[in-house]
Amino acid sequence: MTSVSAVRRLSELPARLGEFRVDALLAAALAVACGAIAVLLPHDGRATDGPALALLGAVVAPLAWRRRAPLGTLLLSLAFAAVYHRLDYQHAAPFAATAVGAYTAAAAGPRWRTLVLAGGVLLAVLVVWQGNGGGSALKLLRISGWLLCVLAVGEAARLHRRLLAAARERAERAERTREEEAARRVAEERLRIARDLHDLLAHSVTVIGVRASVAAHLLTVEPARADLPAVTGTLESIADVCRDARAELRHTLRGLRGDEPEPDGPPPGIDALPDLVRIAEEAGAVVEATVAPDLGAVPGLVGAAAYRVVQEALTNAVRHAGPGTRVAVAVRRDGDTLRVNVADGGPSPGTARPEPASSEPGLGLTGMRERARAAGGTLRAGPRAHGALGFEVTAELPLKGDLS
Repeated sequence: MTSVSAVRRLSELPARLGEFRVDALLAAALAVACGAIAVLLPHDGRATDGPALALLGAVVAPLAWRRRAPLGTLLLSLAFAAVYHRLDYQHAAPFAATAVGAYTAAAAGPRWRTLVLAGGVLLAVLVVWQGNGGGSALKLLRISGWLLCVLAVGEAARLHRRLLAAARERAERAERTREEEAARRVAEERLRIARDLHDLLAHSVTVIGVRASVAAHLLTVEPARADLPAVTGTLESIADVCRDARAELRHTLRGLRGDEPEPDGPPPGIDALPDLVRIAEEAGAVVEATVAPDLGAVPGLVGAAAYRVVQEALTNAVRHAGPGTRVAVAVRRDGDTLRVNVADGGPSPGTARPEPASSEPGLGLTGMRERARAAGGTLRAGPRAHGALGFEVTAELPLKGDLS
């Protein structure tokens, strides 16, 4: 644990002290080390003196700015090092300083600059060797070989950092993609929940409201002529709708909580349209439903979308046109397309609408369009053509493909 803590403290040192301070401390340490090598190691050339130590200091001092100006630092350091070597002082002394400068310049890149530096090092070695009469060629070649190795290590470090940066960028991009995908799925799930709850609650509440209005009218407006069996039947039908809505809502909430839903079969489809017609007629509408016998196999998603479209259209007709409105429901096959049409004739003469029509599009129309789009189809909704009274909804859903 102690060694790990020490490594962590060393890795955090640049952030605490700043790059320049760290590099200045490194240059001071290298100055001490280079001076010690020059003084302590034997050399067959010129003895270490004051000018030699001054030149070593000039070689090391630029390293304090090595990360701010890598190339300039190296060139300045190499210039003083060339003078030092030309005077035939201890050739091993400035190696550590020039190696640090060469590594920094190579690691900063680009590659062409590293190659130019390598050629420049070899040229400088040849010039110094020629100036010294060729006597110390072996030492100079050995030093230049190590410098070339340092340049190669710096280039490898640069490539490694670039690969790490590219990997980090790919990971961040993948993480952003995952987050966007998760957000998209959350948004889609929220829309699905909103559609399901709207289809369930809007239909049930509308039917309950219409039947409760009928019962209230019978009991308060003409209590003496009230048909008690009819009132009782209306109230019982309200209780039935409440029980059905409560059961479906409980099933929906189980799915939202992640609980195992109760086995209640597939979602309602074309076969369940008669139930919608019956409920709408009990709410006071006059419904004429026509379901073509040649529909064939209807995919589950298409059948569920058609069911919800008819349900919402009938609910809107009862809500906005009021009891007594006439509604025509037609479901037929047109090639590879299932066409669903629901048109009402508007309010019946002398019948008050339970809800005023709004100029703003409701959530029900949006939900119908989303369900049709989810099944790969389209939906049109608006006033009936040619100036006829009422509202018309037409959905076109594709029957081809495995959409179930």
